[in-house]
Amino acid sequence: MSQEDLTPLISPRSVALVGASPKQASVGYVLFENLANRFKGTAYFVNPKYDVVEAWGRQFKFYKSLSEVPDPVDVAVIAVPAQVVPQVLEEAGKKGVKAAVIISSGFAEVGNVELENEIRAIGKMYGIRILGPNCLGVYNAFNGFDTVFLPAERAGRPPAGPLALISQSGAVAASIMDWAARRNIGLSIMVNYGNKADVGDVELLRYLERDDRIKVITVYMEGFKYPGEARRFLEAAKEVVKKKPIIAYKAGRSAAAQRAVKSHTAALAGSYEMYRGLFRQAGIIEAANLRDMFDMAKALATQPLPRGRRVLVLTDSGGMGIQAVDALEALGLEVPEIPESIRRELRKELLPFSALSNPVDVTGSATDQHYKVVLEALLPTAFFDMALIVTLMQVPGLTQNLAEYIIDAKRFKKPIVVVNFGGSQMVQEFTRTLEEAEIPTYSTPDRAAKALWALHEYAKIRGMVRT
Repeated sequence: MSQEDLTPLISPRSVALVGASPKQASVGYVLFENLANRFKGTAYFVNPKYDVVEAWGRQFKFYKSLSEVPDPVDVAVIAVPAQVVPQVLEEAGKKGVKAAVIISSGFAEVGNVELENEIRAIGKMYGIRILGPNCLGVYNAFNGFDTVFLPAERAGRPPAGPLALISQSGAVAASIMDWAARRNIGLSIMVNYGNKADVGDVELLRYLERDDRIKVITVYMEGFKYPGEARRFLEAAKEVVKKKPIIAYKAGRSAAAQRAVKSHTAALAGSYEMYRGLFRQAGIIEAANLRDMFDMAKALATQPLPRGRRVLVLTDSGGMGIQAVDALEALGLEVPEIPESIRRELRKELLPFSALSNPVDVTGSATDQHYKVVLEALLPTAFFDMALIVTLMQVPGLTQNLAEYIIDAKRFKKPIVVVNFGGSQMVQEFTRTLEEAEIPTYSTPDRAAKALWALHEYAKIRGMVRT
């Protein structure tokens, strides 16, 4: 396998699980369950203690060792005690296995550097690409390859969709997956590389760059580990962002947090300012926190890029509209006044007490039609590049038809984000309709504003914003 091609690791056709177990509540059992029930390729199970295991109404043959597996294997998933890993890896090399996911911990993260160096050397000798050790490995919603050893009922698996996640932390990755699953956010590929004995951010960025099903790459990073790694990351990211956006959240910003990073995955946190500068240079959009990262990713995955920074704010709540304007302007976006010539036309069709400066406030007496009138009058013009719509569906004149009017406004090919505040069934249904039509919705104006900022930022990175 070439250095660049990680397909056998991330999207394998065949997998051997070394350390599979029928004992419930064990790591080997969860991995066995994942691969037996969800993997669309061929799975082999290795544990010398068992011959045949009955589970889920089926019988599974267990092999004594990797060398006993009769067919070629793309990837070995290794979940055995750390001291046994070199032996398993050697066997994988002799069998011609192309990649290995080493779940086992007990390596450099606890000071056992020699053992980590040994597995790295074996991998190089046999041309095996290694993910880990001390990792959750891979989740691939496209083909069901899942090495996350947390039970699915506790840690949800998100549906296939346009997002991918590269995470240095396994626990953070699992939490994000669970969070995305509960919100039906399409997170197709997650890779957690743990100690990064071999495969790291750089190779993963390159792999995800070539997968056209992935529209946005998100990265949770704690720190680089090897000399020259920051430079290689910068070079790779600069190329990838020409094709698709990368959003990164860097943890370990304070001195105390940097100490924790070192003991977590044996990484060097380094100066936060260095990472910040690196992201800027690379064209990576930086998130302030994990929620922020996925708020921006949702917009970047679904919306066209704007040609400028001017935002139309449309609402039925004056107070919410003002909050939106504050948030947009704080981020450097513009909320320009509507020309008087257009206001004259709008006055003919809107309620006499509507505010028409921008934000446009159609008031609590609004109907669906009032929103439609404003969108059709203003979005096609050159005065606005984006729209932020704040709806309070509690207003008596609004119905689910409003969602259809907003969806219809996609034809103007400008970014639209919606703030939908509240928790009633009507609010939830409205949100679901918009999200299914790829209109991102947010619970507060500041989150929607940040999403538009990310679209404008990436448009600048791509050189698409007019000056």
